[in-house]
Amino acid sequence: MARKFKLTADGGSRGNPGPAGYGAVVTENGKIVAELFDVIGIATNNVAEYSGLLAGLSHINKLDPAATVEVAMDSKLVVEQMSGRWQIKHADMRDLAKQCRAAHDPSLVKYSWIPRDENSHADRLANKALDGGSAHKTEPQVQQNYLSERLRSSEVPTMLYMVRHGETILTPLRKFSGTGPINPELTEKGLSQAAAVAKEIAKLKPEVLIASPLMRTTQTAQAIADATGLEINFDEIWFELSFGDWDGLSFEEVKEKFPDEYQAWLNSSSYAPAGGESYDQAGIRVEEALEKVAAVYPGQRVVVVTHNGVIKLAAQIATGAPTEAVFHIDAAPCSISSISIWPSDGLRALRSLNETGHFRP
Repeated sequence: MARKFKLTADGGSRGNPGPAGYGAVVTENGKIVAELFDVIGIATNNVAEYSGLLAGLSHINKLDPAATVEVAMDSKLVVEQMSGRWQIKHADMRDLAKQCRAAHDPSLVKYSWIPRDENSHADRLANKALDGGSAHKTEPQVQQNYLSERLRSSEVPTMLYMVRHGETILTPLRKFSGTGPINPELTEKGLSQAAAVAKEIAKLKPEVLIASPLMRTTQTAQAIADATGLEINFDEIWFELSFGDWDGLSFEEVKEKFPDEYQAWLNSSSYAPAGGESYDQAGIRVEEALEKVAAVYPGQRVVVVTHNGVIKLAAQIATGAPTEAVFHIDAAPCSISSISIWPSDGLRALRSLNETGHFRP
């Protein structure tokens, strides 16, 4: 009788690209069968993640070529591509996916996504590989600047234009406005802002329009759809952060009702309000959103109507800044912020932030 295995795999690079390694854990009936990890040289996060999957599937195939395998990974990109739901546009990624399918009969393998904290074992092994790979030899010289050469290359990046929604009744008082039940509509001023930014976006000749499906982003996206003729693609991955019990409250109200919790939120990007999410948690989702745009719409001009917290996180991720950088970024209602993403390896460049010139008389 064929055996049944579970494989969790991960990979990472210190720099993107940078020194990279992978980790993979093979279990059978809840018992660890193998812990696999190694360095792979200079590579991107995506290559490292695929390498962990390849190592795990290859090992399982040696144990039992007829085994069924449940693969669980925190890389949405790898899971969706290997499941056949996302196309693989880049040749290097297609080759890695082909190797993974050749390593073990793909009809015997099922893929599922898991949160990053549920993949901590494989992540630790990937870091162990990186730490061990450099502990006994001189630290390698690592290239940091890939953008200068990329800007002179022929590869066309995906251009992502992020539009923050227009003003709501909560915006002027800077009240917490997440995914809670209030779900405010645009004010008259907000509708006017949406009309103005729609005219500006139309000049960019976008090819794709995506929006968070909350009321304020839907209304803003509709103005852009009317100006461009594009269909709105709704995706919850672009939701604002959830603020839980704080939703709809002003900063002063939160400070009065939850003084210790409010201070903890000010102190760290890792703190989540009760029933909500932290910037660190939301950053995982935003990273996946950026990967998805580059994978699904390579080389296209994509407009996403989203929220302040998401735009702040996207800018932080694109620049490689620490998460606390979000405390130094702000996007005004119906501003435009843009990022270039090169599909070949996910290289990102922040091109603009909080553009509001379309409001000038």
